[in-house]
Amino acid sequence: MPLALGTFIVPLIVACSMFMENVDGTVIVTALPALARDLGQDPITLKLAVTSYVIGLGVFIPICGWVADRFGSRNVFRTAIGIFMAGSLLCAASRSLEMFVAARFVQGIGGAMMVPVGRIIIFRSLPKSDFIRAVNYLTVPALLGPVVGPPLGGFITTYLHWRLIFFINIPIGVLGIWLANRHIENMHEEHPGRLDWAGFVLSAGGASLFMLGLSLVGGEIVATGTAVTMCVIGAVLLVAYWLYAQRVERPVLDLKFLRIPTFNASVAGGSLFRIGLGAVPFLLPLTLQEGLGMTAFASGAITCASAFGSIFMKAIVSRVLGRFGFRRTLMVNAVLAGTAIAICGSFSPGMPVWLIWVIVLAGGIFPSLQFTGLNSLAYADIPTRDIGRATSVASVIQQVSLGLGVTIAGLVLQISHRAQGHSAIVWSDFWPAFLVVGLFSVASIPVTMRLPANAGEEIARGRRGEA
Repeated sequence: MPLALGTFIVPLIVACSMFMENVDGTVIVTALPALARDLGQDPITLKLAVTSYVIGLGVFIPICGWVADRFGSRNVFRTAIGIFMAGSLLCAASRSLEMFVAARFVQGIGGAMMVPVGRIIIFRSLPKSDFIRAVNYLTVPALLGPVVGPPLGGFITTYLHWRLIFFINIPIGVLGIWLANRHIENMHEEHPGRLDWAGFVLSAGGASLFMLGLSLVGGEIVATGTAVTMCVIGAVLLVAYWLYAQRVERPVLDLKFLRIPTFNASVAGGSLFRIGLGAVPFLLPLTLQEGLGMTAFASGAITCASAFGSIFMKAIVSRVLGRFGFRRTLMVNAVLAGTAIAICGSFSPGMPVWLIWVIVLAGGIFPSLQFTGLNSLAYADIPTRDIGRATSVASVIQQVSLGLGVTIAGLVLQISHRAQGHSAIVWSDFWPAFLVVGLFSVASIPVTMRLPANAGEEIARGRRGEA
């Protein structure tokens, strides 16, 4: 394959998978109210559909690198796309909440292998001189997905049927598999080493049981006692993994990276911010559709405003960080991002649509700055040889945080709804949930304050810091 063609076609193939995943995530949340009615469920209960996908991601991301080394990156990439497509078809065929949740978990397994392995393929296929150009190609689906997904999902849900949104993935997936067969080499390591199965079982089992149990608390699917028991067992397994990881040389998730101040601030402090960020895509469509009575299409047309805000901020984020530095930017912006999220709780009948759109737009600007800053800071002090292992830790904690955001928002919404005694969800039920998840963003400030003033200066200003 000619080098120039490889520089273009390999990132394009990976971008296909990323676009498929990004669009899928945004179209589903727009369709949740209609989906809940068809399945005979309360819309809040559909938080399980979002959480189960995140669990699938969080469980299998840590082992994707080893699997790619063992079985070949092209084989794993194609299989991951196939699993994601199969999960999409199962979602479309679902007749019960349990089947839909299981189908979303299958999608999560595919997503966990698809995107990370796609990145591995790029960095192994191309010379380092082409990395920046390749990564630029990958940013396109990440930006376009949240713009295209909400109105597309809203249109299909309003004027056709929600089940059809899951067929969007099929032609994209087929194209991705076909291109992978033609243009991607099946690279693998001769001796990938031994997988930490004990650590995988403890961490995956603990995270899955804890998050799933928390999602089931207060619902009608299982008894509250059963859900709490799942949470307790999950927490015990996670503690057991923490103790286990201190004793082995190369655990599947190496928690020693959390001792690095910049990594800790990005991952641990950032997890508090991501709880708020993860809740908004779940809460906002419910607010607009169930609270204000909008159609799914009208809701999607408003929801995508946050993506435009994110795109605007990405154009100036490097200048902001270069001017003010990581520490000051992350502290001040945590307040602005939390406020932008909390203000969404003020939406009420009769509020002008243009004003709602502007507020949602602002709700994309500040979180985008925080998200970019946190992701960049994570690797400021990580040695190059350890970036892969650090990425596994960061990715899992990020996904768990986003899932916890949905779970916590749903739980607060349930409490608010029952406390106010409404027979159906109304607009006034939502403000406590937006307020709580907005406060999580502000709660990240104490962790950020522990950073030195020049933390990440080499990244922010393009030169090496003094300390």
